[in-house]
Amino acid sequence: MLVALWTVGCSDTDTTAGIEIGNPEVAHNIGLTADFSIDYSDAKQISLAKAAAADENIVIDTFRLTLTEVRSYCSFYAGMSVDLESGLILWPYEEDPAAVLPISFTDGDVVKEAFENINLQTEGRLKEIGVAFEVGKKKGYDAIYGRIRKNGKNVPFEYKLSDIQLFLLRYHYSQIDVQDSVVNLSVAFRVHRFVDGLKLDLAKVGEDGVIHFSKSENVELWKSLNERFIPSFQALRYEYSDASGKTVIDYVDDIWEELSGKKNNNLVSNGNFDEGSLDWILHTQLNGAADTSIVKEDKSNVMKVHVSKGGEYSYSVQLLHENISVVAGAKYKISFTIWSDVEGQITARLGTYIRYETNGFQEHVKVGTKKRTIEYEFTPEVTDPFARLDLNLGKGGRTFWIKDVQILRIK
Repeated sequence: MLVALWTVGCSDTDTTAGIEIGNPEVAHNIGLTADFSIDYSDAKQISLAKAAAADENIVIDTFRLTLTEVRSYCSFYAGMSVDLESGLILWPYEEDPAAVLPISFTDGDVVKEAFENINLQTEGRLKEIGVAFEVGKKKGYDAIYGRIRKNGKNVPFEYKLSDIQLFLLRYHYSQIDVQDSVVNLSVAFRVHRFVDGLKLDLAKVGEDGVIHFSKSENVELWKSLNERFIPSFQALRYEYSDASGKTVIDYVDDIWEELSGKKNNNLVSNGNFDEGSLDWILHTQLNGAADTSIVKEDKSNVMKVHVSKGGEYSYSVQLLHENISVVAGAKYKISFTIWSDVEGQITARLGTYIRYETNGFQEHVKVGTKKRTIEYEFTPEVTDPFARLDLNLGKGGRTFWIKDVQILRIK
């Protein structure tokens, strides 16, 4: 599924823009590996895990969890019996559904052999990879152990994970490293995100000489650590169940802020088609047929869409762009320039990728034979890191020229 994200053609005369019904044929499988580590760096975004410096005030010595599941989340343009919200289970395999893996973040575990039968080549386009963990069950997996510098001395601490039973981390496809036929997922626990700003050195030391953070000792600090624990991973979003059975679903704020785009930055990648058809998808259905190419016009690249059969509906031929990050309640502006050899109407909309429901705007646009720049302002109702722009071009045979596609967050 990853091939579709990175290998759509990008030459100046590209006639393979987009992908029609699934992915192109590839000659190799795409496997998965994963590494798990502790990161002491201050970087917001994912980085190579950094070891503890000699002057770190808090050092984690032992941190273990049990890996219970790996899932993929994709969009599809072919009939698939996959629940898009739940994703597709990649591991454990069907023949051993109860399999689990002990993971040590402090040892820097790398998982390769256990995932050797995972093949990410499917008919979908990857959005996220999810990893699920179980806390506890046996001694050493129910707490984080380390040292806190207190009055010039290193005092051991124990942070009990008893408030969290199960949790799932979902990583954005841009956080996943792709090399040849292998995809690597790096799961790092960010220590500074976990502890910075908390006065852990003021915690009371127990009779055993250990600082305990639990529901009975240093309770307020324990509660603060509980709130920080899962967002200290660098995933895009997460969900977990606490000890009372309550389910929490949220985004990791600093990662989401980085991915959701800054004000006045174009959220449509390759909206000027300078990279050919990269990131654009041509989808035909219901008796629609079309082909595309990139042509030059006034020194600009233009997407040319020749609709040879319009099909039964406007959405019988679609030019699509996925992975547009929008925030509910924020204000955006879309603009694009379009013209055709035949006057007529098209539909432009922004939708959610899971249910393809309109999220922000849907407009019926009159397209003439002269260039016209279309602009709309809109406010999404749903926060979505993978919103999809649809230009529905079907229902009649004609040729379109489209350029300078932008979606800007303006407020």
